[in-house]
Parts: sequence; structure tokens; C-alpha cells
Amino acid sequence: MSELKEKFDAAAASAQNLSQRPGNDTLLQLYALYKQATTGDVAGKRPGMFDMVGRAKYDAWSKMKGTASEEAMQQYVDLVESLK
Repeated sequence: MSELKEKFDAAAASAQNLSQRPGNDTLLQLYALYKQATTGDVAGKRPGMFDMVGRAKYDAWSKMKGTASEEAMQQYVDLVESLK
């Protein structure tokens, strides 16, 4: 798994320096995959309706529930590669 972890870390670094800023849906997907890969399943209460950004992030991450960390890492790497 160390090779995948290295690719994941490199993708996370290169995601910060993309030539164009991805759309909001793609940014949410990147966020959810990153959180699932590094933290695991979403925990805690869903943010209230006035915290729209927090709620969108929570919902995106919640959709990843049950995805293995390694699978989330690979999906993240693949997504970042497709954005280059």
C-alpha cells in the first residue's frame, strides 16, 4: 500500500496547483474522497441548513460511506490525474 499512499500524497499536493480551478461538484468530490481516504466514514452531526458549505461537504463525504480507504485513495488519484 505504500506505493498507493505515495501516489495519493503526490496527487494531494498537485491538486493544490491545478492550472484551472475545478467546478464546485468536482471540488466536493475531491474533498469527500480525501476525507474518506484519510479519516474514514463520516461522523458527527450534519451541519444545519444555514451552514451551506459545511452541509454540502458533509453530504458529499456521507455518500462515500463504506468505501475502503485504499479505494478512496485510488479514486482520488484518478480524479486528480484527469484534471491535469
